[in-house]
Amino acid sequence: MDLDYNPSRKSLIKNRWVATAASIWIQCTSGSLYTFTIYSSILKSTQGYNQSTLDTISVFKDLGANAGLLSGLLYSAAPGRPWLVHLAGALQCFAGYFLMWLTVNRALPRPPPAVMCFYMLLAAHAMTFFNTANVVTGVHNFPNYSGTIVGIMKGFLGLSGAILIQVYQTIFKSKPSSYLLLLALLPTITSLLLMGFVRIFKTNEEDEKRHLNHFSFLAIVLAAYLTATIIIQHILKLKLYVRVITFVLLMLLLTSPIFIAIQAQRDKSYRLLKSLLEHNQVSDERDLPAEEGTSMGQDHGEYHEALNGTNDDALELREDLNLLKAMGTISFWLLFFTTMCAMGSGLATVNNMSQIGESLGYTTLEINTLVSLWSIWNFLGRFGAGYISDYFLHVKSCPRPLFIVMTLAAMSIGHTMIAFGFPGALYAGSILVGVCYGSQWSLMPTIASEIFGKAHLGTIFNTITIAGPVGSYILSVRVVGYIYDKEASEHGGTCIGTRCFMLAFIIMASVTVSGFLVALGLFLKTRNFYKHVVLRRLLHSLRHSMLPVDVLN
Repeated sequence: MDLDYNPSRKSLIKNRWVATAASIWIQCTSGSLYTFTIYSSILKSTQGYNQSTLDTISVFKDLGANAGLLSGLLYSAAPGRPWLVHLAGALQCFAGYFLMWLTVNRALPRPPPAVMCFYMLLAAHAMTFFNTANVVTGVHNFPNYSGTIVGIMKGFLGLSGAILIQVYQTIFKSKPSSYLLLLALLPTITSLLLMGFVRIFKTNEEDEKRHLNHFSFLAIVLAAYLTATIIIQHILKLKLYVRVITFVLLMLLLTSPIFIAIQAQRDKSYRLLKSLLEHNQVSDERDLPAEEGTSMGQDHGEYHEALNGTNDDALELREDLNLLKAMGTISFWLLFFTTMCAMGSGLATVNNMSQIGESLGYTTLEINTLVSLWSIWNFLGRFGAGYISDYFLHVKSCPRPLFIVMTLAAMSIGHTMIAFGFPGALYAGSILVGVCYGSQWSLMPTIASEIFGKAHLGTIFNTITIAGPVGSYILSVRVVGYIYDKEASEHGGTCIGTRCFMLAFIIMASVTVSGFLVALGLFLKTRNFYKHVVLRRLLHSLRHSMLPVDVLN
């Protein structure tokens, strides 16, 4: 792989810390799909759509957001050049939303619904390119803490919807058509300006976890700030100057990643100077490939030791499988099934949150608050699962698939709570389901990188992600929608009470229990692999990062 490892090209602005800050900013503007509610009304009114047609456009939104195979293939075809993936995403984002904006403002004639579905698909598909470039590059740059960096990237993406809503409410309130133009320009310009900084730097540093923790702390502070802002805005009617102040504070928080990156690079320069003074010599960087070759040879032997020489397991658990070889393994389909259960039931829950609240007697304010806070629970799952699973992998030698087991178990409890509709159960249940749903977005790509390798990670994890909309269609349309419509038809077209969704959520709880059992099988199947391969490789890499030569990287 053509990795950016030329020291002459490195500077204060060309390092993996600045690359991380740039990726975070791109992620923060890439969550337009989570704000569909803002501009869906103007699509419906200006184009004369009924609710069924609007729902069809929404399906194409979900399809585009989860069909990331092309972005993965492009990343694999251009190794070491994430900017190409960003460029492809920027072009699609601009084209999709700009065409929608022109249509809404009648600069273009009203298209058939199929054409609008294509515009939506194009805009949504762009997010997979941004996400693939940032996540896979982060895994390459921080292989020792892949769970943490995936959690950071997925976490900021989860917060991006709330960030964009704050922009809308401050600048474009009651102007959804202008918001469509913003979605065409902001993510596109951000990606084009920053894509040159998102690059692979193959280095190891002694205290990289400390600086990653700073990014993690920033994400938590930002989530807490957005949570407080959302709750206050839903309770109080804030004046314009107050909204402007909260918006300025938000922008100041979003500038923080660059200061973390600068401090990390300064610490690296200090260690370099200290090493030069202590050792009075500079290690030749040409020795590093030999070190890596030794590491790879050692890992190769460890794979054979872990796999006990069995051909079937060797095919399944060796490094750097491509998509077709990965799909030929049992582990791939176990991970696909658990993703379908977790993401499918999570999407089915959030897609029907308003109707569930109405049937259980929640007020409009309570329902809107629940829907708005979903992005926060989603963030906590994305960020927390990556960070915590990394901690237990490093400190307790705990295989990462165990956390999918635990989150699916908790998710089944959340679905059960919603099913029986006890007072306050929708609050507690939605928190459990939201956190566990978000956790899959960081756990699944990280586990895929550890089992199948990083060379084709973008292609593999984006293929597994397709399980989400597949599960959502089955559970939302064939289970939740069918049962609700049946209950409503028996009671004059509307349904009030726990019976509206009880059976549907009992079924979804059963689905997540089945996912729990499959995840348990994945954990048992890969337990020895994590013990003999992943942990040994991790320990070797951490020891390697302590050597003076790496201080010079």
